[in-house]
Amino acid sequence: MLHDLLGEFEARGLVHQTTDATTLRDWLAVPGRRVYAGFDPTADSLHVGHLVALVLLRRVARVGHEPVALVGGATGMIGDPSGRSAERNLLSPAELEANIAAVGRQIRHVLASAGDRVHVVNNADWMRGVGYVEFLRDVGKHFPLSQMLAKDSVKSRLEGDGGISYTEFSYMLLQAWDFVHLSDTLDCRVQIGGSDQWGNITAGIELGRRLRSRDLHGITCPLLTKADGTKMGKTASGAIWLDPLRTSPYRFYQYWINLDDDDAGRSLLRLTEVPLDEIAGLDARRAANPAARDTQKRLAEELTRLVHGEPGLAAARQATEIFFGAEITSLDEASLGEIFADVPSHEFPRSRLEGDGLPLAEALKATGLAQSAGAARRTIEQGGGYVNNRRVSDPTYRLTAHDLVAGSTLVLRSGKKSYAVARFR
Repeated sequence: MLHDLLGEFEARGLVHQTTDATTLRDWLAVPGRRVYAGFDPTADSLHVGHLVALVLLRRVARVGHEPVALVGGATGMIGDPSGRSAERNLLSPAELEANIAAVGRQIRHVLASAGDRVHVVNNADWMRGVGYVEFLRDVGKHFPLSQMLAKDSVKSRLEGDGGISYTEFSYMLLQAWDFVHLSDTLDCRVQIGGSDQWGNITAGIELGRRLRSRDLHGITCPLLTKADGTKMGKTASGAIWLDPLRTSPYRFYQYWINLDDDDAGRSLLRLTEVPLDEIAGLDARRAANPAARDTQKRLAEELTRLVHGEPGLAAARQATEIFFGAEITSLDEASLGEIFADVPSHEFPRSRLEGDGLPLAEALKATGLAQSAGAARRTIEQGGGYVNNRRVSDPTYRLTAHDLVAGSTLVLRSGKKSYAVARFR
């Protein structure tokens, strides 16, 4: 017998709705059960909003069950209307295939350390070649129109200005069939998903009952939102992605570091495997000394390690230390750009570094870190001038190519917090 997995979900605030809790709890108490969550490849990367489902699958694996991650090669061609106010843009076959491969790699990476019995499947493998008339006859006839129209995902779209197309309206039939197919082939009896998936999950449960006289179960978790109700993982510059090429480990780490206290506390509870007693201790410390941001630091470390591994976490920590004053000795230009994305920059001709070089005082003035060359020299003399976070006290110091840390870039600083980036082209 296993420990109470459903009870753990509930203790961490991960349960929004379930089918019969007693039956579900008993079913999950037997080792080796298979539980699935679906991920549609609408982009070439998952984002922060997918972390809840991924962490749930990790918990499933940790207690001896087998997680099943479904990548929607078929459903991704249509797009789930759940949680959407408008029709999705349809992807080309080439885009979809690239997204399927990328999302599959991310899922395997996140689940790899949780257990070795992980199933990653693609619903295109069993939908490919299924005829339209055949599907309507075998599956569609089991869906009363009144029940489909009553689903929240459909009702909200019908009440909006844009309506819903027949294509998206049919999405729940495909997801319902996925559930039945996985119960046939993998004896998978439980589907998990966000609270916006309840209609699709219950459609699959009902189809399993009608087609197979089989009991299937569902668990939905609250969507990942901030205290103000907005979606977590959205920033002014866009979504927080799991792909390091779309969101660097530094930016990913900083997103969690900068969360409000309440949001950080809930996220640590729902998105990590940090023990509940340790989380309670962090909650108490946060209440006593919120400025220490211990919860945010623990959260950022756990999630950056999960998504980007130890090298990604080390890079994020190094970048954070650099932003707060650690000397910059070597860093690639992309990382430097991420760290100092929001500070002023100035471009100089590369030739200014040749010969005697560019006077540091002139560079501080040109980048806006000093109002005049005289003020810049005084700043340097008083110990407030920095090149790559290394203090320079000589007011006659000249910058040369030896000062560059990222090919064509160096970082200037005046005082404790005023930064500028100098680029030489």
